Amino acid sequence: MAVHHQQAVEMSFVVRDRTDDEEVRRLAYDIANTQANQRGMLLGLLDLWGLPKVSPDGGYMAWMGDSHAHDHGDDGIAAKNGALMPGMATDAELDRLHKAKGKDAEMLYLQLMTAHHMGGVDMAGACAQQCEVPVERRLAQGMVDAQRSETRLMADLLRARDSSPR
Repeated sequence: MAVHHQQAVEMSFVVRDRTDDEEVRRLAYDIANTQANQRGMLLGLLDLWGLPKVSPDGGYMAWMGDSHAHDHGDDGIAAKNGALMPGMATDAELDRLHKAKGKDAEMLYLQLMTAHHMGGVDMAGACAQQCEVPVERRLAQGMVDAQRSETRLMADLLRARDSSPR
């Protein structure tokens, strides 16, 4: 999930520079800081376990199997159009975010981050269910709880912009 978290950090910094809306900038700041902190913990665990930080074959999160399908319908949030993991934005979507400004950037960011968080909830939820080490289970459950809360906030922000999650 460290790779997944990194994309959330990157998207948050992009929107911070593409809008003047303080509420969206504050949310992006919170997401960037929280996910950067959690990413550091995840990378530390990989070091502790002697595991690689990147997957040369792109087989991220393969350990999940089909356990992610519970939270968002029978199909879960699947990786799409070349995205590495469920909920991740594609290169084309990231390019659109880099080019967007103002309200358009806000809405695209909120939509992309909503999908991103839904994928993160699936992955962290699978870990929380499967983890046998209490500290790992607590970290994963904390991610689930925080991202569900942020998803509700993003839905409210999208509604205020006459938009909705994808």
